[in-house]
Amino acid sequence: MLDDNLKAQLKAYLERVTQPFEIVASLGDSESSRDMEGLLKDIAALSNQITLRTDGTDARKPSFALNRLGYNMGLRFAAIPLGHEFTSLVLALLWVGGHPPKVEPEVIEQIRNLDGDYNFEVYMSLSCHNCPDVVQALNLMAVLNPKVRVVTIDGALFQDEVNERQIMAVPSIYLNGEPFGSGRMGVEEIVAKLDTGAAARDAAKLSARAPYEVLIVGGGPAGAAAAVYAARKGIRTGVAAERFGGQVNDTMAIENFISVPETDGPKFAAALEQHVKAYDVDIMNLQRADKIIPASEPGGLIEVQLANGGSLKSRSVILSTGARWRNVNVPGEEQYKNKGVAYCPHCDGPLFKGKRVAVIGGGNSGVEAAIDLAGIVAHVTLLEFGDALRADAVLVAKLKSLPNVTIHTQAQTTEFTGDGNKLNGLTYTDRASGESRHVELEGVFVQIGLVPNTEWLKGTVELSRHGEIVVDAKGATNVPGVFAAGDVTTVPYKQIIIATGEGAKAALSAFDYLIRTPVPQVVVA
Repeated sequence: MLDDNLKAQLKAYLERVTQPFEIVASLGDSESSRDMEGLLKDIAALSNQITLRTDGTDARKPSFALNRLGYNMGLRFAAIPLGHEFTSLVLALLWVGGHPPKVEPEVIEQIRNLDGDYNFEVYMSLSCHNCPDVVQALNLMAVLNPKVRVVTIDGALFQDEVNERQIMAVPSIYLNGEPFGSGRMGVEEIVAKLDTGAAARDAAKLSARAPYEVLIVGGGPAGAAAAVYAARKGIRTGVAAERFGGQVNDTMAIENFISVPETDGPKFAAALEQHVKAYDVDIMNLQRADKIIPASEPGGLIEVQLANGGSLKSRSVILSTGARWRNVNVPGEEQYKNKGVAYCPHCDGPLFKGKRVAVIGGGNSGVEAAIDLAGIVAHVTLLEFGDALRADAVLVAKLKSLPNVTIHTQAQTTEFTGDGNKLNGLTYTDRASGESRHVELEGVFVQIGLVPNTEWLKGTVELSRHGEIVVDAKGATNVPGVFAAGDVTTVPYKQIIIATGEGAKAALSAFDYLIRTPVPQVVVA
């Protein structure tokens, strides 16, 4: 199953294993069982610390568990974890083998202190770039806490199970048989959902922090660049972000960031965070800003209030909260989200193998999604509101060459339909004739652009009619000491490389503001 190059790399990693452990496989007569057995034999042959058994009795076949000798760790893969999940497999092997995880000590302590019975099932696809974060987080928890058990399930391998639970988006997480969460979640976020007192403790710690000189709200490319440039000036810098990397985490391929010929979103996001961590920057993840309170006088402290009740203060603030996928905003969209309505074709596409799907949007994202899906599903219907596709000519030509794709231009989507539990079609209006038409299908992928994350700023910072933060040539807003950068602003062309440049510019402008604005004098009575 593994080529010589992968075997050599894995063998080098497995030299870090310090505790013997066994792989216990539950196999059947299927081709996938034979493939899994081949993979596990390759792995066991690479380390004398690993023993392979094939006498497992788990109901899910094929599957395998990783256990330290004499200790059932509750960590199982009902999958052949290659593709995006190969890293999850390697980390699981290392952690079970005693290699310490690279996680903050307070997070490890929080995991170990969780009390209760936690039986997790996480459904993923091997092409999903959002899934590994969830899989790795839950595997780590199972290694650290004997009360946590997790099985990672490949939806394409166990389609009957996926159909029974009507899972139409990955990653999907179940806890003790009930839905727990969906979409990308890191270990801190999962632990916070289980540890109900964590939010209050976190809020108190944040509120007690000393004021910053530059506080960056948002951890995408713009926020990361701003943090590096601010920290290099030697000033006290903090980053408060819902998730580091932002929208980049949901990007499959990046091929236009100059000097990096090719990478993927999660890898790029991890590199951003590592670069920022190389400097003296406070990174505060899982923090959503709710309100900004301008300084009462020039040079005074600006306050950013957080959703968990905490607040942070700083002499200057850089807003880089980015954007999110735009909704179609028609009846049925909210009802059938993750029940047929999806936004990530790379993640969820394999769940619709052999089925009928639609893509809404004729720009590059929509056409690329349709091309990718055409290789998996039975048929793709692409709907574009305008009178022509807006994607690059080479992409349009490729799309039109595919036999299982139908293209409708001047098509206005008006409704998503379903049976109450899952999507069964959509209705659109032919804008040329005014006729209403219905398409029967099992999935819809929405690819119609982004909307800025600025709802929390209304009434405080000037916004454009599109909701973007209005900035000048230096990245300054209409509020003294408040700057903005990236996709959240009026700067045209929403590109990663532009966002990083704007983040650097905003940090330099914030520094210029700080050195030119005196600190208010505190009068002591």
